[in-house]
Amino acid sequence: MSASRRSGTTDELGPDEPERVGADLLAALLDGMDAALCAFDADGVVTHWNREAERILGWSAEEAVGRQGFAGWAVRSADAGEVAERLLSAMRAPGRQVHEFALLTKDGGRVLVRTQSAAVRGPDGRPAGVYCAFSEVHAQIDLERSIALSEALLDEASWGVVLVDVDLRPAVVNAHAARALGAGRTSVLGRPLGDLLSQGVEELENALTHVLAEGAPPAPAEMWVTVRGPEGERRRCWRSGFVRLASPLAEEPVPLGVGWLFQDVTDTKRAEQEAALLRFRANQLHRAGRAAAECEDPAEAATVHLDFALAGFADHALIDRVAGGPLRDGEQDRPVRLVRVVTTPSGTPAPGVPPASAGLPVRYPDGHPALQCVERAGSVRAGAGSGGTGAVPAERAREWAAARQWPGDAVHALCVVLRSRGRTLGVVTFLRGAGRSAFERPDAVYAEDVAVRIATLLDLSGT
Repeated sequence: MSASRRSGTTDELGPDEPERVGADLLAALLDGMDAALCAFDADGVVTHWNREAERILGWSAEEAVGRQGFAGWAVRSADAGEVAERLLSAMRAPGRQVHEFALLTKDGGRVLVRTQSAAVRGPDGRPAGVYCAFSEVHAQIDLERSIALSEALLDEASWGVVLVDVDLRPAVVNAHAARALGAGRTSVLGRPLGDLLSQGVEELENALTHVLAEGAPPAPAEMWVTVRGPEGERRRCWRSGFVRLASPLAEEPVPLGVGWLFQDVTDTKRAEQEAALLRFRANQLHRAGRAAAECEDPAEAATVHLDFALAGFADHALIDRVAGGPLRDGEQDRPVRLVRVVTTPSGTPAPGVPPASAGLPVRYPDGHPALQCVERAGSVRAGAGSGGTGAVPAERAREWAAARQWPGDAVHALCVVLRSRGRTLGVVTFLRGAGRSAFERPDAVYAEDVAVRIATLLDLSGT
């Protein structure tokens, strides 16, 4: 500060004050740079040397500034001429020049660096010197690899990549993730996850919040979600990994968001579930056969098969026999009436028992699924909702079940014909409540296996 400034007689800066302030600002900027930087005048004399250059090579600014080029101290004598020519050639070339060569450290080691040099123009527009920014090649390669990896993940990866900000909204989405979310790459940006997912969003947001607060989980997580799309909702399973993103420029880690990587494993998970279900059902059939073999009464053995079939499959089951004896093929003119012979109690699951009906036929209305099953000699599915699926009001479901002589909590039904020796003995009906899904074709296959065993035993019992 000038003398007049220090005395307080005037507020004007002295003639040397702007230059000193500018020099201090330039020095602060150079020393704060992450890249090593040095500068040469038109004669090749070092004029600037920042702290990063000192860190890499070990030479301080006091030792470097004022030297003629790198010869004799920062580069081998044999290489000095070529290095100087490369650096100073930037004064005669447009734009930046990139070179790689070895420099010497103060302790005698060698460091391979990559340099970017460009001309410094004077007030008249003529070259007045050269500035040179350099970094260790391995550090530059690491940076380039990181950038290349980021670009590949966000463009060409075969799994979904989403960068989520601290507000849990997508900030960057790659093409694979956009397809999985059923939207364009730009249309999903900034939108709440609840706009994209109808189910599973709470679990996903909880995982993202945990990562922001605690860091990445130790292993990938499998999440079932329902994706909203132009063609309707799709149930998918995504195996997801998470990483917390923090700013490398802050003194303390500042979370920038979460990197969410996921892969669609729906087909694999469904195949695993189906395989597990098949193993369980096969085991149930085996156990039922072993238990039924210990029953002296074939009718009791049939009930044992029914009880084992219920586990994990249905909430209720009942067996109706054709009144008047088995129905032979070709007896279409004979009226079909069904008598309830076994039923599982309503409420708490329990073994099937004969009903207190004195052998009276069940009052099934025309078109009842059990009657259709006998007429077709095949399986029939039915449900309280449209097409046998979908949620329905509880009162409507109770009315639907009561009209068909079934327990009041039944919502889905599967009727399977009981056939033995070319005759129709009756029908076995499996019922599910509102907490279960509708019966599908694999369920019918399993029920038909159970029905074959029950029919054989009922035929043997003659009841």
